[in-house]
Order: sequence, then C-alpha cells, then structure tokens
Amino acid sequence: MAWFLLFLAGLFEIGWAVGLKYTDGFTRPMPTALTVISMVISVVLLGLAVKTLPMGTAYAVWTGIGTVGTVLLGIWLLGDPATFVRLLCISLIVAGIAGLKLAA
Repeated sequence: MAWFLLFLAGLFEIGWAVGLKYTDGFTRPMPTALTVISMVISVVLLGLAVKTLPMGTAYAVWTGIGTVGTVLLGIWLLGDPATFVRLLCISLIVAGIAGLKLAA
C-alpha cells in the first residue's frame, strides 16, 4: 500500500509541477488553486508512504516520478525539446527508480 501511495504522490507532484506553468505566476485563480491542492495532496501522500518506507528511498522515488513525468509532459504539452540526450537521461532516472524499488 505504501508504494501505491508513493506512486500517487508522484503523480500529484507531476500535476503541481506542470500546473505551475499554467498559473501564470499565480495570477490565474483556478490553475493556482489546482496547483496548490496538488502540492498538498502530494506531500500528504508522501508523508503517509514514509511511515513504512525508508525516507531516502521514498523521497528519491517521489522526486524521480515527478521529474520523469514533468519532463515527458513538458515534451508532450509544452513543446519542450525531445533530444536523444534528454531521453537518455530520463531513462537513467527510471532505472534508478526501479533500482531503489528493488532494493527496498
């Protein structure tokens, strides 16, 4: 259950990281509210997950999920470049997340 909560926390981290782009410097009320709500949910779920998972592992996986998801959505939604090097680096992060999951 803790890994599932951590995964959800990572998804909400992606939501707030991408949401920051749509807040327009926190001047748009609805995107700002959704971003702040995503932030709170993400941190609460992370807090629940670390009750049973090692803190370092949980934090690394949480930020890794957020990083990978944010980069991929940036490519897909915002037109960020999808260069070979960027995709290679993202694959290294995914490998690291898988390694931490296997080692926990």
